[in-house]
Amino acid sequence: MDQMMAREPALQSALGGGWFLAILPPTHLIMKPFTLLTLSLSLAIISVSSAADAPLRIIAFGAHPDDAEFQIGGTAIKWAKAGHKVKLVSVTNGDIGHWDIAGGPLAIRRTAEVKEAAKRMGIEVEVLDIHDGELEPTLENRKKITRLIRSWNADIVFAHRPWDYHPDHRYVGVLVQDAAFMVAVPFICPDTPPLKKNPAFFYFPDRFKKPYEFQPDIAISIDDVFEDKVNAVDALASQVYEGGALGSKQTLLQRRVNDPKKRKEILRASWSARQGGIANRFRDELVKWYGKEKGGAVKHAEAFELCEYGRQPSEADLKKLFPFFD
Repeated sequence: MDQMMAREPALQSALGGGWFLAILPPTHLIMKPFTLLTLSLSLAIISVSSAADAPLRIIAFGAHPDDAEFQIGGTAIKWAKAGHKVKLVSVTNGDIGHWDIAGGPLAIRRTAEVKEAAKRMGIEVEVLDIHDGELEPTLENRKKITRLIRSWNADIVFAHRPWDYHPDHRYVGVLVQDAAFMVAVPFICPDTPPLKKNPAFFYFPDRFKKPYEFQPDIAISIDDVFEDKVNAVDALASQVYEGGALGSKQTLLQRRVNDPKKRKEILRASWSARQGGIANRFRDELVKWYGKEKGGAVKHAEAFELCEYGRQPSEADLKKLFPFFD
């Protein structure tokens, strides 16, 4: 064993004394301190580079199996195409969200729909087993949201604003707000490791004006993925073709549900108007982020408001979180 040890005074000094053990190669060459220092620095650079190049991790919470897909589907597709990791969570199972069927069969159907949409988008999805229309901002549900954000190791989190027409939408907003600080607190939900850095939290847009109107901090062109988004929401047939909770037999006729080609044309026109409305409504934000010429030409967009809770990214940070402007 003595023949397989070498004393390196310089390295000994650098390490504060002691023996440096080196397994000698057949040539009996011993790695010198400079070589070790170079190797250490190289590994450190690789580590920093890997962290910088690591994919973003995005999680979005919608109240029902369609909400997150509708609100952030285009931007989610852009992230996925760029190699980032996106997960959409439906906080309820949507089991009363249809005018003709309900209960377990509808929950199963809507879960299958969002799974197919996620497959088309290149992302992940999860549906929680909470009854539609019965979500409450309880401690148990706050812990569920906290664990989901932690287990995804999220950089960015999205949810409804807590001022909305539907109680499930409002309470998703409240639950995510309540989790915004707790995700980093070690002694709540200790079974799931706390996040080392707080994510940035964002709201989906809506049209409600009290207590205050939606104020976008960023707007994203989805022109390049608009057809991909239409193809994804096409999978949500119970909602986009059959009308969801407030549909009727008349809806089936109006949306030409039995004609796959025609119904998708109607869907495309409807979503072009919807995403075009967001682009026109938040044109100033698009110009801010894309410049006058590009921003003025955007036809379809999604927009998001930064929550005051959680990480507060600078404009430069926002460009890293939404890397779509170059």
